[in-house]
Amino acid sequence: MNLDSLYSELTLKPKNKIALLVMDGVGDIAIKENNYLTPLEAAKTPNLDALCKDAAQGRMIPVAPGITPGSGPGHLALFGYDPIEFQVGRGVIEALGLGLELKAGDVAARANFCTLDAKGIVTDRRAGRIATPICEELCELLSKKIKKVEDAEVIIKAGKEHRFVVIFRGKGLEGPLTDADPHREGLPIPAADAVDKKSAKAKKAAKLVNEFYKLALPVIAAKKPANGFLMRGMAHQPLIPTIQERYGLKAACIAVYPMYKGLAQLVGMTKLEGAQNIKEQFERYLAEYDNYDYFFIHFKYTDKYGEDGNYAAKVKAIEEFDAALPVFTRKLPAVFAVTGDHSTPAPMKGHSWHPVPVLLSSATSGSDKLERFTETGANLGSLGLFEAKYLIRYMQANAGMFDKYGA
Repeated sequence: MNLDSLYSELTLKPKNKIALLVMDGVGDIAIKENNYLTPLEAAKTPNLDALCKDAAQGRMIPVAPGITPGSGPGHLALFGYDPIEFQVGRGVIEALGLGLELKAGDVAARANFCTLDAKGIVTDRRAGRIATPICEELCELLSKKIKKVEDAEVIIKAGKEHRFVVIFRGKGLEGPLTDADPHREGLPIPAADAVDKKSAKAKKAAKLVNEFYKLALPVIAAKKPANGFLMRGMAHQPLIPTIQERYGLKAACIAVYPMYKGLAQLVGMTKLEGAQNIKEQFERYLAEYDNYDYFFIHFKYTDKYGEDGNYAAKVKAIEEFDAALPVFTRKLPAVFAVTGDHSTPAPMKGHSWHPVPVLLSSATSGSDKLERFTETGANLGSLGLFEAKYLIRYMQANAGMFDKYGA
C-alpha cells in the first residue's frame, strides 16, 4: 500500500472548516542592503502577529531541495498533489482560469506580450506590464487576423495586464512543447519544439506554434511597447483526481488572477468569481462559509513585486494583506494555514528554491509561542521543515479527518 492509499483508507468525513491562505511568493531572503530583514520581517503585521499565539510554524519545500518551482507545481503541492507525479502545463491552467473549455487534443499556451528591438531581441518580457484594456485590444486584433493555422483553429483570449492564452484546436495534437520564451531579456524568441521527439502529435503542435509566430508577429510589429509575445507552458490537459475524490472535501477557490482559478478548477474546486482585492475575497469567504468544507484564498501581489525586485512594494503588499485579515477572522475556520506556494526573493527578481514559511492554526496545533510570522520565526517552529505536499495532510489531521492507524 502506498502512502496516498493509506491516507484515503484513514480519511473520515469532514466535520470542520479548512482554509488555505496563500500569499504568493511570500518567502524571501535577508541581505545586507535590506538591513538583513526580509519583507515579512520589515512589514508591520499586527493581525498576522495576533494569529501566531495559537499556531504552529515551520517551513516547506515546494518540490525538492534546490528545485525552483513554477506557480503550477507550487500550488499543486499545496493542494497535496506531488508536483513531480502530477505535471500540468501552465497554458492549461491559464486557459481554465479564463473560463475556456478545453477539448481532448487541445494544446494551450500561456502567453504574454513583450517588447522586441529591431533585431527581434527581447528587451522587456512583460512589455512594461501593459494595462488589461491594451492587452484585450491586441488579442482582438490577432483573433481577427488569425483564425486558423494550417488545419487547426486558433483561439485567443486576453487575461490580466500583459497575459493572454492561445489554444490550438485540431486533429493529432498534444504537448508538452518547449517554451517559445528565452526567460530573460537580451535573447531572441526561441522556436517551440516537441519535448518528446518521438511524438508525431507534439511535433505537429510545435510546427503550428512556430507558424503562428510567423503570421502573428507582423500584425503587431508597429505596436508600442507590445510588439511581440512569448509563449510557454504549452501542453494538453492531463487527468487528475479531484479534491473531492482525493480528500472528501467540497472545495472553493477565491482568487483574482486567472491562472490560480485554473489551478483550482483543474483539481475540482468551485471558482467563486467577482472579488477584485483581498478584502473582497475575505468578504466572499464569509458569505460562502456554510457552503464549502475547504477554501483556497489567493493573494498575488507579494509574488508580483518580488519578481519586479521591488522590496518596498512587497513589504506594502504584505501590509495590505494584513490590513484585510480582520475580515477573515470574523469567522475563523477550525483549521487554517497562511503560507506561499514558493519564495520570490526581491533581490533575485524571480522564484527561488528557498523553503517557504508556513503558519498552521487549530485547536490542536498547539502554540510555538512565536510572536511573529517570519522566516526566522518559522525556522524555530514545531512543524520543522517538510515537503509542501504534506500540508493538506496536517490540515486534515488537525480537522479530525483521520482515523487511528493500527491497533
